[in-house]
Amino acid sequence: MGKRNLAETIRETTRRHLEEENGLLLGQSVSAVGWVNGTVPDTRGIVELPMTDVAGAGFAVGAAMVGRRPFFVIRFQDFLVLNGSPLINYAAKVKELHGQSAPVFIRAIAAEGIGPVHSTVLHGMFMHFPGFKICAPMSPGEYEKIYTSFMKDDDPYYVSEHRFAYQNKEEFEDIIRDDADITIFLASSPRLFAAEASKTLEKEGTKCNIIHLLWLKPFTCSEAVIRGLKKSGKGLVIDAGHEICGASRSIAYELGMASGVMVHALGLKDHTKCLCPPLQNKAPEVDEIVAKVRNILKLK
Repeated sequence: MGKRNLAETIRETTRRHLEEENGLLLGQSVSAVGWVNGTVPDTRGIVELPMTDVAGAGFAVGAAMVGRRPFFVIRFQDFLVLNGSPLINYAAKVKELHGQSAPVFIRAIAAEGIGPVHSTVLHGMFMHFPGFKICAPMSPGEYEKIYTSFMKDDDPYYVSEHRFAYQNKEEFEDIIRDDADITIFLASSPRLFAAEASKTLEKEGTKCNIIHLLWLKPFTCSEAVIRGLKKSGKGLVIDAGHEICGASRSIAYELGMASGVMVHALGLKDHTKCLCPPLQNKAPEVDEIVAKVRNILKLK
């Protein structure tokens, strides 16, 4: 049997959660259109919600309050603008205010090129609110790691998934080298383009440290990574969400304060995503990453 890809890992993790941990999974149209890209098993413990944008999140929070540790599936992260209210204003606050935890596992799914209300990555917005733990797993091993963490924890988790990664079977490794010209930190779908971008830059004589970001909040960085950033003298954080007030700028600020190095940010441009190719406003891929690094290295 070959290695599982990310979608298969999510499905089997969910199966184990529902069948062995008395868990629940709640979501709209879960069994329709391929069982959420093949990530949901056909088993017990699944609650199909009506097409509502607030009550469903409230049901999930209630289930968390009574110890069921629900998975709450959001097919498109854009839908969390409405669904977010019970999560932000109750699940994330109740532990601090009243000592009652609400551990809900929010499966927030992102995509590319689908349209203006089906393509946004919103983990940066949820980083703004206290009480959430936020991660962006892109590999099977990372998903197993964050699930294990969730089961030992009592906080709500915002799990930012990206459909681009569902077929991925490989794990990601950081690269830190003594002669790097820049240290690049990547979150979400841009991670899939890191190796190719790094190879393209190396052909031009630019050597890169590559750091893969799984946990966005709380954000921590090892001493080895900070040393690598200091030695390279330049940094760049790349994310799939909008750049203004987003995860890339927030993390770039933290890294800059920790290292004393100027750390730049790259994310979506400040305009609406659309379906037609000229206006898709896609997350940074190889060409955009390479161009941004070239521009940074030109700065004095």
